[in-house]
Amino acid sequence: MPQSQERIYTVEDIYALPNGTRAELIDGQIYYMAPPSRKHQKILLSLSRVISDYIDKNNGACEVDIAPFSVFLNENDKNYVEPDISIICDQNKLNDKGCVGAPDWIIEIVSPSSKRMDYMIKLFKYRTAGVREYWIVDPDKDRITLYNFEKDDIAEFSFADDIPVSIYPNFSINLSKLNI
Repeated sequence: MPQSQERIYTVEDIYALPNGTRAELIDGQIYYMAPPSRKHQKILLSLSRVISDYIDKNNGACEVDIAPFSVFLNENDKNYVEPDISIICDQNKLNDKGCVGAPDWIIEIVSPSSKRMDYMIKLFKYRTAGVREYWIVDPDKDRITLYNFEKDDIAEFSFADDIPVSIYPNFSINLSKLNI
């Protein structure tokens, strides 16, 4: 008896979703996204502002983009994600549709519906795609898990800690000092 084959979706299928439907595509599978909470959005805004200000003050070449922002991982049509915050230092990866290839630094803010996605599926995907640094911010636990893929290092911090940014050696962020 032949086995049924699972459908493989492409970026075209994401673009064909009804307006307002947010979803991501990983290895040809669609994952629908729930709307973010108010706390999620406050963290997103505060972090992106602090990072952007640091880059601007230091005349950095990196760009900060917040969700919804299209990232086409692996430069193929089977992987499309919308990280909460993407920092891209190679301007050649940017086009009118978003980022083609891996951002240098990605921050995901966990919600109850995204835990498995952020801690497992995206962790593996971001690492293999070439992301240099990945932060998982968990507002329910006041915890940040930092993955430095270049050094194969993992560290955990509380919101009260000064969290070092590995792609910027003289930069750290303390979430308890932000307006969240």
